[in-house]
This record gives sequence, structure tokens and C-alpha cells, in this order.
Amino acid sequence: MNCCTEEETMQSIPEMFASNVFNDGVMRARLPKNVYKKLRATIDECKELDPSIADVVANAMKDWALEKGATHYCHWFQPMTGITAEKHDAFISPTNDGRIMMEFSGKELTQGEPDASSFPSGGIRATFEARGYTVWDCTSPVFIKTDGCNTTLFIPTTFASYTGEALDKKTPLLRSMQALNKEAVRVLRVLGNHHSKRVTATLGGEQEYFLIDRQFVEKRADLRFTGRTLFGAPPPKGQELEDQYFGSLHERVASFMASLNEELWKLGVLAKTQHNEVAPAQHEIAPVYATVNIGVDHNQLTMELMQRVARKHDFVCLLHEKPFAGVNGSGKHNNWAIGTDDGVNLLNPGNTPHDNMQFLVFLFAVIRAVHKYSTLLRATVATPGNDHRLGANEAPPAIVSIFLGEQLTDIYNQLKKGAASRSKQGGVLKLGVTHLPEIPKDTTDRNRTSPFAFTGNKFEFRMVGSSQSLSGPNFVLNTIVAETLSEIADHLEGAKDVNAKVQALLQKYAKEHEAILYNGDNYTEAWAKEAAKRGLPNIRNSVDSINTMMDEENVKVLIKHGTLPKGEITARHEILLDNYVKTINIEARTMLYLAGREILPAVMGYAADLADGIGAVKAAGVAPEAQVKLLKTVNGAAAGMSQAMDALTDAMAKAASEGHMPERAAAYRDLVVPAMAALRKVSDGIEPVIGVDRWPLPTYADMLFSR
Repeated sequence: MNCCTEEETMQSIPEMFASNVFNDGVMRARLPKNVYKKLRATIDECKELDPSIADVVANAMKDWALEKGATHYCHWFQPMTGITAEKHDAFISPTNDGRIMMEFSGKELTQGEPDASSFPSGGIRATFEARGYTVWDCTSPVFIKTDGCNTTLFIPTTFASYTGEALDKKTPLLRSMQALNKEAVRVLRVLGNHHSKRVTATLGGEQEYFLIDRQFVEKRADLRFTGRTLFGAPPPKGQELEDQYFGSLHERVASFMASLNEELWKLGVLAKTQHNEVAPAQHEIAPVYATVNIGVDHNQLTMELMQRVARKHDFVCLLHEKPFAGVNGSGKHNNWAIGTDDGVNLLNPGNTPHDNMQFLVFLFAVIRAVHKYSTLLRATVATPGNDHRLGANEAPPAIVSIFLGEQLTDIYNQLKKGAASRSKQGGVLKLGVTHLPEIPKDTTDRNRTSPFAFTGNKFEFRMVGSSQSLSGPNFVLNTIVAETLSEIADHLEGAKDVNAKVQALLQKYAKEHEAILYNGDNYTEAWAKEAAKRGLPNIRNSVDSINTMMDEENVKVLIKHGTLPKGEITARHEILLDNYVKTINIEARTMLYLAGREILPAVMGYAADLADGIGAVKAAGVAPEAQVKLLKTVNGAAAGMSQAMDALTDAMAKAASEGHMPERAAAYRDLVVPAMAALRKVSDGIEPVIGVDRWPLPTYADMLFSR
């Protein structure tokens, strides 16, 4: 943001916020009252969109966009690539006298037709079957975005094939929201709540990222092609002093953050928190929560804008889960809750959660869902990038477990034995300094090692990778919780004594799902052993995790609630495995490219110079002992690198020869990934030996500590 006084900032931010969003205030001001009411009914109550209002809404959007300087509109969608896509069309239409007029029809607003043949479809579409449709999602606000000199009206949409299958990440999310609402309202009714009309999941997505000086990235093909360093010896200093976390912001970084906030605020994204993360050059941004659909859209916008704004500040923003070996990778914490249309957070325990029946029912629905469908939830975060992160002492392990904290665990244990009669209280925190006030103490500590942690009035799913779309984790969360709420509603509806039935059901669930609860350190080997005794899955790699999508009970729950039909599940399974294969193959090819064109020539050149130097030293009558020793090391590394490159080439050929995708993905995991690690080990081992003026790549020390 431009430098200004505090008073000017306070005045400008409210004016700036959502200034580029066709939000409720703009709709109310620009639409006829009857049109506005019908559109709000569609947005708020999921009523079918009245086709008769589409032209009026489109014309109002067009006029507003033209006033903002827009020349084009685009349908903005989220294909299975994991990033967004957009097709731009100008507002111009020809007239009979050879001139143009600016038009935008209801049909152009509600429906688009991009080519569907070049997006991942998992076999749903053949290359020659090109037609696909984008359909306006009116529950996510339309917005204006300027890229360079181009200003465009962006319309959030779904994306489907000509034959009706979803080819995107938004459609199953919207379907899951409907399922969750349906089953949650059933439960509310049986519990005596007849005033709440709608239930929606909410999302706050914390985003971690690295900022690296652009000059270094431009010199590294691995960062340009894969988003992570495939080679790199550790620097003399890493994160061991713990001095980066929440440290003071460097001026360049703070300026980037200010510019990013301004761009996000204009688009109505409630960017709230920013700070340095644990690793050097690593940072985090977190928003205020929104409904899950808008929260997913906002996170996609955040990732796009982070990368664009970074370039303006001569940085490159890295969103890969593990850009640098030996320091913490980046995740995305998925803060998920459930709320009603009249403002009730159904996961808010209140002051006495032990007698808050509504809260306990929804809490146990989540616990049961996560335990029953832990493999499906784990599969939502299965990516090649996340394989480098999950299980290390920087992120949750691959074992799904739930942290409840001291207060709720105590209530859980009471319910297991019968009725709960008390709730532990937090008390106050006294620091022993007279001028510091006493502060209220929370009823429980937090657990940053837990994959799925209750954090006061929401659950934080910490396994999501930093580059991922948040759609997958959330449509699965919505669906599996809808399933357990459906079970609860089936059990309670028609009961003469609801309280007694609830009490008995909670006791049953408390006994059945105790294994999933763990409040300790999830990083320890002792927990891995204990989890195995409890029967909790420990799926350590993406290929095995992705394959669990096709397990019978996982397929059944997605089909039952309309989130994904069988054909779409099969297609997504194929797409995810194919993405794994392609990602590893690109990384392997990039390693061979870098090793063959830059690293090995540098090592061999250094060996040749050493050999020449040895001759010169001998000619001077001095024994070149140090030079000979160093030459043996360097020459051995050159030979080792050459052998490792040959081994990697052979591994790639063997893996690629597998005909079926599951076998091919497993071959890339079992053959190519270890061969890549072997090649890297040789290169990283020799890097500290080569003279600094000879090493061809910017080093970790350069990239992580230069600002």
C-alpha cells in the first residue's frame, strides 16, 4: 500500500475494501427490487435461478464493469489442474452500420463454452470431444481484476463436460454443501431447533509460502520448472536458532505484504494476519473465515495474487510444499466449522459444553466422520509435494488423529461412562508482574502437531499442502460429516425421549471412536507405534493414499450424498495418479537437464583445473598432496554423478513402460524417486567442495538469506 498517515489509512481501507466486488451493496443499489430479491433467494436459499432476471443482472454487471474500466468478461473456473482457468470475451457486439455497442446478455453471464478436451478428465472426455460448459455460481461474488493494462469482469463458474460430468473442483464442493445442509437441518429439527433455516460450512485457509529473490530463481531451472530445488546443499545456518519465526519483517517483505493486502482487500478477501514463519524466507498470510465456497475461491485468488505481486517486488513466491530440503516446508491450515443462517456456530462449546447437547451432537458427528473415513480425508492431501512434508517434524504425520484438548477430552471420557456432569474451566493467567493485567486462560492448550485439532470453535485440518486447492479437503469433510449427521437424524427422528436417545448414542460413539483421539506429540515414533496398535492407518505416500479413494466405503459415501457419482470418482482417481506420474517425470527430467548441462560440466571442469594445477605444483618441486586428495574426491563425484544419471534414465524408462496408471504411478514411486534421491545425494555432497566461483547454481545460502 502507498505510504500514508495512520488517519489516512483508517479512512482509505474501508473505502477500498471490496471496491472491485459486485457484492450485496452494489446489487442492492443497481438492481430493481424484485430482481434483487429473486437473486438473493437463489444465493441465500439455494432456490433455482429465475431465467427472467438474468438479462437484467447481466446488464447491471456490465454497466458497473465498464465504469471500472473493464473491456472484457471471463468465466473463471477451477479445472482438475488445481489452479484456475479463464476465457476472456470482449463486451463488444457489432451493429448494422459497421460500428459496435457494448453488450452483455443473461446467457453470456450464466453459460460459457470453453474447450473441454485439453483439461484433465480421467477418460470422461476424448481429445476429439471438445465441448464443455461453464455455469455461473451466483453464490460467489463477481469481481473486477486488472492484469497489466487489461481490466476484466470475473464470473465464478462451475465447469462440466458436454455429457454432464463435473470436470472441476467447485461442482463437488457445491454438491457437498447441499448434502451437509440437508442432514444438519434434520438434526437441528430433531433437537428442537425450528428457527435456523440453513447450515453452511465455513472456512479460513492459512497460507504458507516462501519469497525468493527473482534473480536467483531465474538462474535455477529446477525452481522454474518444478517449484522446488532438486539440488542444494544445506547452508551453514538454517532454522535451528528459531530466530525467523514471528521475527521482525524485512522492509522488502513488509512492502510485498502491504501491496498484497491492498490487492486482496479490493477483491473482498479478508486478509487479516501476516508474519514470518519458521524457515528462513518463509511467511504466512491468514484470512477471516468465510462460507466454504467463497473461502476456496478466495484462497485461489490469494495464491494467484501472491505470485503476481511478488514479481512486482522482484521476488518469486514459491507455493511448493517443500522448496528446500532441510528446512520446514509449507502447508495450508484448513480451519473448518459449521454455522447456521441465524449466526450460530454449531461447534462453539459455550461456557458449559458438558450440557450443550447441540454442540456435543455435532462434535461427535465430526469425530465419527473423521474416524470412519480417515483414509478418504488423507487422500485429499495426497500430492507429490506433500510426500516431502507429511511425517517430518514440521507437519502432521500421515496418521489421521484428532486433538480435543483437556476440557473436551474430560467430557468425552465422562460420556463414555454415562452422563457428563462438569466442564473444566480455564481460570486466569497470572504473570507475577503487578502492572500486567490478569487474562482469562483458555480451557485447553493447542497442539500444532495434530493433523485434525479442535481449536476453540472449529477444527483445524493441518495436513493440506500449500499449493493445493482447498476444495477437495472441504468437499470430503462436508460429505463425511453429512453422512454421520444422517445416521444421527435417522436414529433420533421419531424418538419419544430425544434426550435419552442422544445420551445413549453419544456414549456408544465415545466407546467406538476413542482410538482416533490423541492429545500428545504426533511427531514421535512412540505415537506411530501406538497408532498401529489402535488400528489407525499410516499411509506414507501419495500413490497408496490416492488408491484408497476406490475403497468400497469411500466410494459409497461420495455417491450416497451426491458429491461424486461413480464415474467421476474413477476419473479423479485416474487424474490424481496421472498427475503424480507427470510431476515426478518432470522433476526427473529437470534433474537430468541440470546435472548434464550445468552441474556435471562444472565438476568435471574443476577436476581438469585441479589436474593442471597438480602438474604445475609438481614442476615447482612441491608435493601436491592436498590437490591430489581433492582431485580424487571431485573425480569420484563426477563418476558417481554420471552413474546416478544413467540409473535415473533407466528407472524412468522402466516406469514409463508400465501400461496401467496404478502400476505406472507405483513404478515412479518405487524406481524413479529413489534414483532421483541418489543423484541428488552425489551432487549435494560435492557442492561444498567446489569453489564458490565454479558452482553453477545459486546456493541455499544465497536464496534463503539474501533480501
